[in-house]
Amino acid sequence: MSEFHAPLRVQFETFIDEHRAALAASLDGVTEEQARRSLVPSRTTLLGLVKHVTFVEKVWFDEAVTGRSRAEIGIPATPDESFALDDTDTIASVLLSYRQACEASRSATAPLDLDDLLPGNRRGPLPLRWVYLHVLRELAQHCGHAEILREQML
Repeated sequence: MSEFHAPLRVQFETFIDEHRAALAASLDGVTEEQARRSLVPSRTTLLGLVKHVTFVEKVWFDEAVTGRSRAEIGIPATPDESFALDDTDTIASVLLSYRQACEASRSATAPLDLDDLLPGNRRGPLPLRWVYLHVLRELAQHCGHAEILREQML
């Protein structure tokens, strides 16, 4: 079976994983200083983007799946805060956290069907299918942001 005829869930997960990998790769070949460099008025940096998408993984595949609060999960209360870097954040530490979050996301969704409702979202229960599409959209947007930041610095 070609990738074009794979089940819908496989297609979603393939595209999500490709974008996850692209965001991680945005840090390839940059220095710690470059990864933290602020090139736009917002908190958006390459390292901050990867830290933010770690937050995204935990919001959509921990909070939404389990109903645990952000405080219980240990993530910021707002998306804007998730871009903030502290002195302990390095390329290696942020990538490790990101990869662990992605693996936890895969594990959390493995037993679910696309039409299963995730109860822990602030909007109310949402089907996994909607969450996959939302996460894919967000990852794609952030891949574009990362490409532009890399173009500005390299």
